[in-house]
Amino acid sequence: MVQYDFGGKVAFVTGAAHGQGRTHAQHYARHGADVVALDVAHDKDSVPYDLGTPDELAETAELVRDEGGEALTIEADVSVEAEVEAAVDEALEEFGRIDVLANNAGIESVAEATQLTEEMWDELLDTNLKGVWLCSKHVGRQFVERGDGGKIVNTASVSGMTGIPLGNAHYVSSKWGVRGLTKTLALELAEYDVNVNAVAPGAIDTPMVTGMVEAYGEEVLSQSEDLAGPYNLFEEGGMQEPESITEAYMWLSSDAARYVTGITLPVDAGFTAK
Repeated sequence: MVQYDFGGKVAFVTGAAHGQGRTHAQHYARHGADVVALDVAHDKDSVPYDLGTPDELAETAELVRDEGGEALTIEADVSVEAEVEAAVDEALEEFGRIDVLANNAGIESVAEATQLTEEMWDELLDTNLKGVWLCSKHVGRQFVERGDGGKIVNTASVSGMTGIPLGNAHYVSSKWGVRGLTKTLALELAEYDVNVNAVAPGAIDTPMVTGMVEAYGEEVLSQSEDLAGPYNLFEEGGMQEPESITEAYMWLSSDAARYVTGITLPVDAGFTAK
């Protein structure tokens, strides 16, 4: 495993109760960082699977401590500005600084574009896109004020690099938006030595993906593969482990990626190579 030095740094990780967010939080701590673990920690009406819980968020904090890092847990909704602002203020009061923002929080649901409800559209876009902007806005302000650099890494998706039919219009729109926001933030924050990048996962073995399969059936993935080809060129029918995305997060958060900004890095087992 590649070793990074995040000693003395603080990582602010959204969607940290389980899945990729938990794995990111653990690895930041493993490489020396203290971690702010944020999650909404309750379900949303339009989401057909279980979101993270307060108990899971507390478990993430324990895993961070097991890796040697200090942990602060915050229950907040990234789509609500007042909650984001309060969370960032609490993190700064606790640790004095934030060095890395990991914009991981995201949700998914499925409905054909002509059948989508306004609630489904709004709730998903507000979490997946507006939430990235709000967290970047409030963490970014202290990057600007401090003037000594910072890292923002956003979770995009292969769905933000192509069109995915079969009920994904709102999800695809949100992830294309994340890519555009990433580029613009990179341009605006470069003068403050802030790197802003995104990672585009393929099909990852997380509670979100498995929950979608449970809610809608195996065809959620198989029908997409029928249209666009396999999600994983290395293992037929296999999903990637969350750690594969985490390794990209670690690199983009490190000094090794000093001159990398404004990109979306696919970590997708070859899905977008087709």
